[in-house]
Amino acid sequence: MSRTAALSAGAGAEPASRRGAWAIAAAPLLAALAALFAVFLAGFDQRSAMPPDVAARFYGFFLDRYPLFAFALVYGLVRILAAMWAPGPASPVRRLTGGGLGLALVLGLSLHPTFGGLVLRAGFATGSGAFLNGTPMALAYAMGAGAAAGLFGLAMGLGARLAGRSGPARAGSRWRRAGRALLGALLGFLTLWFAAAMIGLARDAGFGPWPRRPLDARDLVIAALLLTGAALPHVALVAARLRRTVHAMSRRDGAA
Repeated sequence: MSRTAALSAGAGAEPASRRGAWAIAAAPLLAALAALFAVFLAGFDQRSAMPPDVAARFYGFFLDRYPLFAFALVYGLVRILAAMWAPGPASPVRRLTGGGLGLALVLGLSLHPTFGGLVLRAGFATGSGAFLNGTPMALAYAMGAGAAAGLFGLAMGLGARLAGRSGPARAGSRWRRAGRALLGALLGFLTLWFAAAMIGLARDAGFGPWPRRPLDARDLVIAALLLTGAALPHVALVAARLRRTVHAMSRRDGAA
């Protein structure tokens, strides 16, 4: 293939790779919104028939106080599933094995010993402890959101990496690679910190007492707006990473 033809093919492939990156990056948000709509359409609440052991694990203080974390958990799980399907050099065995381990990690940290797991308990303990020690409420809330986001992001990021997500580009010196890795981790944490702070304000934003009663249309709109606004920075970050991965793979293929 001539240089001109290769450039033309690359130019044509770029919009397709951009669309594919956005589709994979947006899949977790779409899944979370789909779960929200399913709960709304089914009229599901804590009066719905469930095994007693399951109900005892899910219903309680943390679901009452942070109800949108139920849909954030869907986001985290589908993020790992999307990483299993995203372009990259990982083998099918690594994707299946690592993806399974990642899903188990996110579920364990989010649901053990009950709903919220260590994620919400870390956030609540950090925020309430800071407030009781004289920290202003806004700062204490931010500290709690940061603790929860850090633990959830660690589980989700490690799970996505195990499932096949590519690491930072290998080009450049060791220090440059380390710097890119640290910058990527920092940006990921900041986007999830923002998300945790937003969804934690659901009750203050007017979200109703679900799961004590079914969702109504007002609750649906509030939850959908909060989930979308919370997730968009992280979705954009993931899409940018995927585009860089696809671009690097196409350059290697072109060089070959």
